[in-house]
Amino acid sequence: MVARALCTAGFAVRAIVRDRTRATDAPREAELVVAPDAVSQAEACAGMDSVVSCAPAEASVALLSALAPPWPHLVLLGSTRRWTAWPDHRAATVIALEHAFAALGSPGVLLYPTMIYGAGGENNVRRIAALARFGLVPLPNGGRSLIQPVHTEDVARAVVAAVRRRLRHREPIVLAGPEPVAYADFVRAVAAAAGRRVAILPVPLVVAFALGAIVSALPGLPRIRRAEIRRLVEDKAFDITLARDLLGFDPMPLQVGLARTFGHGDMREGRIR
Repeated sequence: MVARALCTAGFAVRAIVRDRTRATDAPREAELVVAPDAVSQAEACAGMDSVVSCAPAEASVALLSALAPPWPHLVLLGSTRRWTAWPDHRAATVIALEHAFAALGSPGVLLYPTMIYGAGGENNVRRIAALARFGLVPLPNGGRSLIQPVHTEDVARAVVAAVRRRLRHREPIVLAGPEPVAYADFVRAVAAAAGRRVAILPVPLVVAFALGAIVSALPGLPRIRRAEIRRLVEDKAFDITLARDLLGFDPMPLQVGLARTFGHGDMREGRIR
């Protein structure tokens, strides 16, 4: 999605992938380079004006350590999971990315999306839609915690804006939907977009852990990790003023994004000014 958005915006793109078999959706306009490790990826980045890394944070850390001067302009994707209150390996790798970025001193920016939905093959919304088939979704604390998912197209537009503006900012910039919603309302919205109705069953966290283990063990149902269930009781609401001011970020409403994800409904194009 990001490579395609950059090509559409008129940039010459060199798409670097670790495995050619996972590049089936790479735009034809892009130069495709297969580089399985950080050293070969850094070599493929040589001479580029900007380098965008959508890889997991630990892979981006390895890339930064392998880059050689002159440093390119960097746009690095992390995650708002960085601020979870729970011990979390992924959060630790994002913090490590912050340190590596600061130590390198290259011009650029860190972009931290919330839960991304709408991409081909993404799991977040599709798993909820799969569970909604049963008409009842158990949620710890009744799903009162807040969530602020962001559509993949809005993330791609933000990346394009960061590259076009050669944005330099030392603090991470959060990319999220226009407003937070309760997780229960998010589940209901996903179910409605998938053409289903669903009821929410409030359960204690310990019961949610047990139900998640049962669901994960059944064939044909999505795997739900314990850490994911635990984070359902944590608010994930963010101020996106910085993204609006520095990137012209204008994310689409949740209902619009879900309509686009499930291929129906009226759609308002997100805008980057």
